[in-house]
Amino acid sequence: MIQYKTTEEIELIRESSLLVAKTHAELAKHLRPGICSMDLDRIAESFIRDHGGAPGFKGYHGFPYTLCVSPNEVVVHGFPNKEPLKEGDILSVDCGVLKNGYYGDSAYTFAVGEISDEKKRLLKITYRCLMEGIEQMVEGNTLGDVSWTIQNRAEKAGYSVVRELVGHGVGKSLHEPPELPNFGKKGRGPKIKNGLVVAVEPMINMGNRFIVQEKDGWTIRTADRKPSGHYEHTVAVINGKAEMLSTFAFIEEALKENINNLVIIR
Repeated sequence: MIQYKTTEEIELIRESSLLVAKTHAELAKHLRPGICSMDLDRIAESFIRDHGGAPGFKGYHGFPYTLCVSPNEVVVHGFPNKEPLKEGDILSVDCGVLKNGYYGDSAYTFAVGEISDEKKRLLKITYRCLMEGIEQMVEGNTLGDVSWTIQNRAEKAGYSVVRELVGHGVGKSLHEPPELPNFGKKGRGPKIKNGLVVAVEPMINMGNRFIVQEKDGWTIRTADRKPSGHYEHTVAVINGKAEMLSTFAFIEEALKENINNLVIIR
């Protein structure tokens, strides 16, 4: 059953989501070729706890880290490790926060140094999938309208949509009903109503849509080992329209100040 949120609950989710956004921005200050994702995980956990939150992912169904860090062909749920990031990598960083009893959830795919034009295009289209999907989250539409819009944008650009992993409701639990696939048909699924809070998160592959799970039981990568893009916002429907509770503005500001001149994807 979908739990529609009150105004007060949405504001608590917003507070958690903004802490996620600021955590991403803190990571953006440190991101560079040569840093390892395990260091990013430590930075994120310290930042979240120093600002009154708790890592939303750590311990969730046994997940052992604060961040899901997923480079290149890893779609989602990658483990932080000590392998240095390389110039030309892309890195999806997915972060959740629990604060005041409510979760926030957001993901951003960073460019590590200068990346190829092919990867830039993949990330730009994935970002557009996210934003155009969010635009469909208006009262009276269905979740299928959101799903179709994401799929249509991706496939028109020649990319494929991961089907086994989906967006989801957010609230007192990290994953709540409803599921929000990144593929579907217009007019299908639940009607969108005020108080709906969901994480919209397109996962778009440069190659085919098929994925495999690694032996660690978490890491998901593309079957053909081609790169994948991933962006995510926590979004609420307020007064009939979509309102993003998370933001990339802090990330973009931090990237502009990063001496390594990391690329901003829009």
